[in-house]
Amino acid sequence: MNRIVLTNNKLFFLCLLFILCSLPSFGEEKPDALALFLQKKYTEAEKACLNELEETPKNLNSYVVLGWALLEQKKYLEAARYSELGFKIQRYDHRLIFTAAEAYYHLGENKKALKYLQEYAQIWDTSKKIKNIYYLMGEVYIRLGEYSNADMAFSTALHYDNKVADWWTRLGYAREMGKNYKWALEAYENALKIDPNNTDAKRGINKVKQFLR
Repeated sequence: MNRIVLTNNKLFFLCLLFILCSLPSFGEEKPDALALFLQKKYTEAEKACLNELEETPKNLNSYVVLGWALLEQKKYLEAARYSELGFKIQRYDHRLIFTAAEAYYHLGENKKALKYLQEYAQIWDTSKKIKNIYYLMGEVYIRLGEYSNADMAFSTALHYDNKVADWWTRLGYAREMGKNYKWALEAYENALKIDPNNTDAKRGINKVKQFLR
């Protein structure tokens, strides 16, 4: 009788061991999408986020990290699409708004880009990214031919960081196109103070001086 009980116990443990071994995912940790992104493994981060969204479709952070990973891979159309899907969960998440703004900017969707850039500036004006928001806003206004608004946007970006030569150059260009030649010259000269080899600033100075004679 004891021999039969012992045999049954062994059989039970063998069966349990077989079941555990047949489950390859048992005990495995899921990939950390944010950690992968911070390691600059953008493709892996994208896949991890998509897997997370299959399991939890309303995981806002998965949409956020996915958008970042897609931007880094220059997948702007997908970044815009997933940002819009994320808005269904939280419409005014500043992280999604920034991703949407940058994605639409690169896609040339100027009005959509401007909409989200303005939203971000309104709800998250203390962000470290606010200077970049106003810079992109200035570029969009130039595309739209709204040079006075471009002037204000670039000036605001430079208020936050006045050490970026290219931003001074773009401010000079916006003023030049708006026929504000005196202040265009000043902006170009500020660009050259930071970067004496800035060819766009040199070109701008030569051009606007013709109108100031």
